[in-house]
Amino acid sequence: MSGLKEIRNRISSITSTQKITSAMKMVSAAKFHKAHESLLRYKTYSNKVLDILHQVAPTINENDPSLRKWFAEPSALNSVALVVLTSNSSMCAGFNQNLAKTIIENAPTEFGENWKANTKFYCLGKKGVDFFKKRGFTLLSENTEMVIKPEYNSSSEFMQTLTQEYLAQKYDAVYVAFNEFKNPAFQVPTIKRILPFSTPKSTENKYVAPNLIFEPTKDYIIEVLIPLAVKTFFYEMLLENAVGEHGARMTSMHQATENATELNKALKLKYNKARQAAITNEILEIVSGAEALKG
Repeated sequence: MSGLKEIRNRISSITSTQKITSAMKMVSAAKFHKAHESLLRYKTYSNKVLDILHQVAPTINENDPSLRKWFAEPSALNSVALVVLTSNSSMCAGFNQNLAKTIIENAPTEFGENWKANTKFYCLGKKGVDFFKKRGFTLLSENTEMVIKPEYNSSSEFMQTLTQEYLAQKYDAVYVAFNEFKNPAFQVPTIKRILPFSTPKSTENKYVAPNLIFEPTKDYIIEVLIPLAVKTFFYEMLLENAVGEHGARMTSMHQATENATELNKALKLKYNKARQAAITNEILEIVSGAEALKG
């Protein structure tokens, strides 16, 4: 009977776990849909910024002294700022681990062989802070609030500070590592360069308009548009990372609930078999005792 009691305890424990994972799945699903709607709404704005960039891009002279600071390609990456976007909590499968693995594997190619000494980390998310701090990397910034509920104002201030440091030539380039959202079950660990700025190239003829008239002036629009585009694209990455996190956790909790259900079925079958065997043994003992009394 001790074996039956152990099985009952396991079934009870797994049932409790199943209730927890199911509840977490529903919470993550609600957060995912809300974050996804925010991302879709913001993409309307970011796409409009991109459209304007496509219109202005053919007229930009990247060698213009007033604009060169935004477009100058570094001869060498002696100082790199890497913004790492992760989550604060776990239970989202390989969401954070895959991004950290991508950074470690691709950094030598992306940033050069001396990347460990030359890269300064800005970690937004507790998991990124823990991962890189344990491995002795230089963390210039630790922020665990911005990834909980991304807001444009806070992300804009963060990127403005980083942009000023880049323009002051503290860094040769600024990169962002994040999980690019594809669908709830699939996020792509990505490293993107955000500075120096690259003008988007468009193959659509509707954007090719060399005789555009700019108001107030072309230079003014470009000076305003480039910093705005940097902040806009960074905030979009922040939103994508948040959507990916909730999608990964929702998928992970769904799988955990399914596994708990299957395990419960197997344990109940095992319990019923063991219980039937125990009943059969008891019947045999009773029958044997009765036969012994007759004899």
